[in-house]
Amino acid sequence: MSSLMLSVVSYIAGLKDRLTSEKGATATEYSLLVAFIAFAIIIGVTFFGQQLSLWFNDLGTTVSNWAN
Repeated sequence: MSSLMLSVVSYIAGLKDRLTSEKGATATEYSLLVAFIAFAIIIGVTFFGQQLSLWFNDLGTTVSNWAN
């Protein structure tokens, strides 16, 4: 009987370890972090690209006025 109890206890301990594993949770957290960083980069590049385009347009207008 004691070997049966030992087997049941070790089975429950193994099952508990599998259920409390954080490998999937860690992967999910990292994927969310990567997604948020990518989203922030896209927004930053879009905003900076528009501002840079406006700056070059103003510079082109200024240089064009020098020639006239």
